[in-house]
Amino acid sequence: MQEITGKYEAAGLKIAIAVSRFNELISRKLLDGALDCLTRHGFADKNGLVVWVSGALEVPLIAQKLALSGKYDAVLALGAVIQGETAHFEVVAAESAKGLSQAALQTQVPIINGILTTNTVEQALARAGVKSGNKGFEAAMTAIETANILKQLQAKDA
Repeated sequence: MQEITGKYEAAGLKIAIAVSRFNELISRKLLDGALDCLTRHGFADKNGLVVWVSGALEVPLIAQKLALSGKYDAVLALGAVIQGETAHFEVVAAESAKGLSQAALQTQVPIINGILTTNTVEQALARAGVKSGNKGFEAAMTAIETANILKQLQAKDA
């Protein structure tokens, strides 16, 4: 049986990143992690675009628009939704995730959800690389792998 596995090579890939300005302290660290990952895996800066948007609810629309442009092999969505005193947190987290999933399925372009949903700022900071690991880095790895899998599938179908 044939097997396809993702490669972690970003050379030649074109990747866009939609980043939420809301909770920018966290978003900036996630972006730094994603850019570090891309650089370490051979990504050329000229093949990328970073778009800053208002908040997590606006990210899916911009990610979809980037995917529909046909210019990118993958789109990263980065940001942080941190629980407050109201149920608004749950609405924003759920609708943002749902919008990203729908956009990926509709466009057939990987749109990787790197939007944190945490109970506290401390938890968000920990996941943005302050203590250990960076979810932006992990999201970029997923984008590289998924884009490469799709390229292999397209070559197989050709």
